Amino acid sequence: MQGSGSPNSNFESSANSSRMQRFLKGVEWLGNLLPHPVILFVWMSVFLLILSAILSYFRVSVIDPRPADTADRSADGMIYVVNLLNGEGLARIIENLVTNFTGFVPLGTVLVALLGVGIAEHSGMISAAMRSLVMNAPKKMVTLTVVFAGIMSNTASELGYVVLIPLAAMIFHSLGRHPLAGLAAAFAGVSGGYSANLLLGTVDPLLSGITQEAARIIDPAYVVGAEANWYFMIASTFLISGLGYFVTEKIVEPSLGKYNPNDAEDASVLDNQIEKVSAIEKKGLIWAGISMLIFCGLLAWTIVPADGILRHPETGLVSGSPFLNGIVVFIFVFFALPGYIYGKITGSIKNNQDVVDAMSDSMKSLSIYIVLVFFAAQFTAFFKWSNLGSVMAVAGATFLNDIGLTGPLLLVGFILICAVVNLMLGSASAQWAITAPIFVPMLMLTGYAPEMIQAAYRIGDSTTNIITPMMSYFGLILAVAMRYKKDTGVGTLMAMMLPYSMIFLFGWTVLFCVWVFVLGLPVGPGAETFYPAR
Repeated sequence: MQGSGSPNSNFESSANSSRMQRFLKGVEWLGNLLPHPVILFVWMSVFLLILSAILSYFRVSVIDPRPADTADRSADGMIYVVNLLNGEGLARIIENLVTNFTGFVPLGTVLVALLGVGIAEHSGMISAAMRSLVMNAPKKMVTLTVVFAGIMSNTASELGYVVLIPLAAMIFHSLGRHPLAGLAAAFAGVSGGYSANLLLGTVDPLLSGITQEAARIIDPAYVVGAEANWYFMIASTFLISGLGYFVTEKIVEPSLGKYNPNDAEDASVLDNQIEKVSAIEKKGLIWAGISMLIFCGLLAWTIVPADGILRHPETGLVSGSPFLNGIVVFIFVFFALPGYIYGKITGSIKNNQDVVDAMSDSMKSLSIYIVLVFFAAQFTAFFKWSNLGSVMAVAGATFLNDIGLTGPLLLVGFILICAVVNLMLGSASAQWAITAPIFVPMLMLTGYAPEMIQAAYRIGDSTTNIITPMMSYFGLILAVAMRYKKDTGVGTLMAMMLPYSMIFLFGWTVLFCVWVFVLGLPVGPGAETFYPAR
């Protein structure tokens, strides 16, 4: 019978809720102690320089694990910490400050990919596609479709937060369901499923570039492509969609109960009409879809045949081919071409100036990212020049091997560390730029490939996005929630999203372990599981 239960059980439930609230408030307080990621990189770079001088003075070193014929291996087979605060070190910093920035791999790849996404977003194609997908879904499939649409929206950066989450709340209310359940389902897909997708987006070249820079601390010639986690991302899309559906239908919506319209901050929000996809938008989507299919067909013609022109010229394989090496170019065209066609049909793009404006607007949104990259690039370079990355990697790998921590348990521990760090440092690029130079070399020396390490990181980074107020759009989501329930607070929103976070983390980690350690599948095209490959 609903509402029944002993006083003790009610007391225990209240106590558990209170403890959870205190925990979440504690996370928020700790996160607020951290400076802006840009300032964090500045202070960490300064700390790293000072640390290099101190450790160099005490001749801190480790045994070099690289082969004896390695070009830069020292005569005594040791890796020493290099002082970056002496005359030679300061000269190197000054001479390379600009090239560290311009040569930082993620910078160019993200800029190119975002140019194409900017055209598709500015034309309205992505927004119309999301609205069409969600609004045309059968009632029984609305929840699943909302979560899936949230995951897919990640290719267009913030569009899922701005468009889909408010839309999902409105759709759920129009169906007589609790609007916060729709908001939660969309938020779970957009943010909790951040690293799952059927398509490659701007985050893929960003993370792979940082991974590549970190991997080159151990192997200077190592290359990590934007497609490094594509296979695992595709499988993760279906897993997170299913888990998001289950949590919404079985846990979150029942706990919210029946919606009371009097809870709304402003009653007018309940009268908002959902903007349906117009006939001209449908026509634009059809022709945009046709252009996508034609483009994909042309790409298939260049790589599927054994003599395809974009296969590797020597081996004839797709691995290491111009197709994979230039995948960012294809991401650009994949979004730019249909976006342009959609815009011409709907009238949102009238001339070439509109195309230029669309790309310019997409670059404006990257202003803070470019500032962040400048300092992240310096931090990464200092880490490499000082040999601190190599020393920490060898020492950490030796410790892990000595205690016998390898296999699934090691990677599960790494995922959990990333999930906890993400609670206080919500930016995926900032967190990975800080942690990759430490963990990627370390785990490489324990025998795992950078591509697989990156896939593990992305699980931890995604699953706690939805319960940390440090996530950049958390305030926006809270504002939308308060429209429908005026007493919604930070703790309320966190508690509502916590079941998604826990179940996503558990389910995604299980999938990762089964994928890698049981089935032995690669996480992406040409991606290795072990380093060196065996």
